[in-house]
Amino acid sequence: MKRLFDLLMIFVTTILLILPIGLIAIAVKISSPGPALYWSDRIGRNNRIFSMPKFRTMRIETPAVATHLLSDPAAYLTPIGSFLRKTSLDELPQLWSILKGDMSFVGPRPALFNQDDLIALRAEYGVHKLVPGLTGWAQVNGRDELPIPEKVKLDLEYQERQSFWFDMRILWLTFLKVLRRDGVSH
Repeated sequence: MKRLFDLLMIFVTTILLILPIGLIAIAVKISSPGPALYWSDRIGRNNRIFSMPKFRTMRIETPAVATHLLSDPAAYLTPIGSFLRKTSLDELPQLWSILKGDMSFVGPRPALFNQDDLIALRAEYGVHKLVPGLTGWAQVNGRDELPIPEKVKLDLEYQERQSFWFDMRILWLTFLKVLRRDGVSH
């Protein structure tokens, strides 16, 4: 049922967002050298690596590490990168990953391929068995501000409480968080 919901939501969101997605792609291309999309190797269900697209918010020479590990993340942002991140518009290309089945609308956010501490802790608690999501319980409870053990604790809570209505609640809370720009540190 979750996969069917994802496919239905992809159809609806694509119709509603096709024009904004195209305009954002053009804005990224015009505002800085490089491609509009950044393909990031991420850890999916059962620790399988997949390529996840995002609108590029960082300059092309940025090291491939979690943003919080950069000494000065703002120095790497493109002219519209901060806006895209604060509004979460950089996440829109992940609709492709949901369509392919690599992601779902709701689940733990996919770890970067080199976030060994997060990957190991999720595997220890069995959270790695979940399909990663565009948003998740950890995102609506702190997003970038949470330390890794707290994220995994919330991911585990999501795994235990997972249901259609809990997913609906997370999607609604995500919508509110994005509107308020809560929990975004870069």
